[in-house]
Amino acid sequence: MVNPDQLPEIRTDLFIDGETVNSDDTLQVVDPADATAIVGYAAAASAKQAEAAVKAAHRAFGPWSARTPRERAELITRALAPLEDDRPATAEILTRENGKIRQESFIDSLVFVHRFALATDLTDQLDEVTVLPAPPYRTEISYLPLGVVTIIVPFNWPLAILAASLPQALLAGDTVVVKPPPTAPLATTRTVQQVAAALPPGVLNVVTGADAEIGGVLVQDDRVKKVCFTGSPGGGSRIMAMAAESLTRVTLELGGNDPAIVLADADLSADAVQRLFTGIYDSTGQICMAAKRLYVHRSRYDEVIDGLSELLAQTRLGHGLDEAVTMGPLHSPRQRDYVEALVEDARGHGAEVREFGEPADGARLDRGNFLRPTLVLDPRDDARVVVEEQFGPTIPVLPFDDEDDAVARANDTWSGLCSSVWTEDMDRAAALAGRLRTGYTFVNCHGAAHLDERAPFGGFNLSGLGREMGIEGIREFMDTHSVGYPA
Repeated sequence: MVNPDQLPEIRTDLFIDGETVNSDDTLQVVDPADATAIVGYAAAASAKQAEAAVKAAHRAFGPWSARTPRERAELITRALAPLEDDRPATAEILTRENGKIRQESFIDSLVFVHRFALATDLTDQLDEVTVLPAPPYRTEISYLPLGVVTIIVPFNWPLAILAASLPQALLAGDTVVVKPPPTAPLATTRTVQQVAAALPPGVLNVVTGADAEIGGVLVQDDRVKKVCFTGSPGGGSRIMAMAAESLTRVTLELGGNDPAIVLADADLSADAVQRLFTGIYDSTGQICMAAKRLYVHRSRYDEVIDGLSELLAQTRLGHGLDEAVTMGPLHSPRQRDYVEALVEDARGHGAEVREFGEPADGARLDRGNFLRPTLVLDPRDDARVVVEEQFGPTIPVLPFDDEDDAVARANDTWSGLCSSVWTEDMDRAAALAGRLRTGYTFVNCHGAAHLDERAPFGGFNLSGLGREMGIEGIREFMDTHSVGYPA
């Protein structure tokens, strides 16, 4: 049993132009598993301090962009060295402020370094020049860095998500200001500071604070050439509107209402059902690419329900630092209440709701943002739990008889982030994947644990703009430059 009151408070500062900087105000960080426990305090930057970070990044851009991609890659790789020894502390802090179990926090920190390595593997492609031969001209097409980039990070997987854009921006030759999530800023701030301290001053800066105080500066300052935002469609719309005033480019990785389609010939072995389960319920369902709607061929419907129910019955709720716990709380009381309302709405309209999970020994669920995981069986297609993104430990399970009908229902949504197809016929899987309007389609798996991080990632529709990771992700931080010579 974990007693959050006995854990030390964590404090973080700003990091601007190679130096730690204090602030007059702080953000208080509360443990989602115990509302009475204070995890720590992060500096709350003023608008003036946010502007200083942008100014420092702008000043550092010239020398940083003048280095070769190989020189930048070598500096970045060396800057990651301190993170390995600090990983256990990072994971503990992240669990305390975020709520997810320690194993997931540890993986979050590992993925941060792994995505840097994948990006640096692409270094030799950054100097590639395409030549259009004469006549009438000999034209060379290359890529140049943009300038200052602001990266705004969400609470759920902050380190992994940051590393879908930060290494790409730095390798491209851009300089960066990172804004961690205000409700869970501590682990991200500590990690970014350790990397930034090993880079030239101003190349990487981190400012924490309230959105209303510093958001405008980090998005609308004329020296900011691109903003990367991960969050809700509503948040992305606000960022895009702010950026439009200065025609600042944006990459938006937004929410998803991701469908999973289980066909009649799907493998439903224990391993397969486990993959489906984690694709739904990892991080208490608080992952943008988690499965949010489950369409199952009627001939396999009961089998899927029974398999998921068996795993859900083993769920143990409690503090994420408790090794016996398999599911932590939701991050905020507001999100807990929202998910609960979706489930109750479905129940009120006649859907069967099955609840699972028990508290771990000694767990005080009444002190945190806990919800028992649920299955919502055969709700109406227009039910809120089907139409809206739950971002919590529940999923509607909907039977279908006709494959075309399943595809049409899966595509009938505002989102377009991820999807999955479950079948033993790979030709059938490819054909079906090509009909699903999402940026990424998994086959016989679903979710972040199965993402090929070498590939570009992003969404259709209201799930976002632009792509992260892969060479496409690096090109998002560069401008195409053509030079023409007379024949």
